[in-house]
Amino acid sequence: MSANHLVLAGILIGSGLLVGCQDANLEALEAHLDALRYKPQGQIAALPQMPQYATADYDQSQRRSPFVAEHEDHVDPVDSAPLPDVDRLRQPLEAFELDSLTLVGTLTVGNTPSGLVAAPDGRVHRLFAGDYLGKDYGKVVDVEPRALALIETVRDPQGGWTERRQRLAMAPQESDGASRRQQ
Repeated sequence: MSANHLVLAGILIGSGLLVGCQDANLEALEAHLDALRYKPQGQIAALPQMPQYATADYDQSQRRSPFVAEHEDHVDPVDSAPLPDVDRLRQPLEAFELDSLTLVGTLTVGNTPSGLVAAPDGRVHRLFAGDYLGKDYGKVVDVEPRALALIETVRDPQGGWTERRQRLAMAPQESDGASRRQQ
C-alpha cells in the first residue's frame, strides 16, 4: 500500500468514528425510560390503609399542671406544730418504725391502762400515756381497750412540723395477731 492509500484509509476510518458520535435519537430512548419509570409492569402490592386516630379533648387546661411547682407561701417552721423535744432521752421503741411494732395486748392495773407492744427484736414493752414509740416522735395520748392512740410529729413539705394522729391496733382475734397501723 502506498502512502496515499494509508492516508485515505485513515480519513475514512476517522470519519466513520465521527459519524458514530453524532446524536443517535436520544429523545426516543428517554421517552422509553420515562414510560418504564411511570408505568411499571408486574404486580405491585397495594398500600396499607391509614389508621384512623380518635381525637381526645383535653378539658383539664384550667387545672394546675403537675409539672409546675406550686408557689405557696413558705410556712415558717416556728409557726407550725410544736417542735419535737430533741433533748429528751429517747425511749427504746423509738428505734423502730411504727409499722414494725405490734400491739399484743392492753393491761389495766388499778385505774392506769397500759399497752403491751412487741418490738422486732422480740422484747415486749409496757407503755403508758405519755410514752413515745416509732421514729416519728410518736407520743401515746390514749390507751384504748384494743389500741394505742398516738400523735406523731413529722416534717411537712414546707420544712415545718405537723402533727398527725395514728393508731396502733391489735389484730382481729381471727388473724395471726399482727398489729395494724391505721390513720
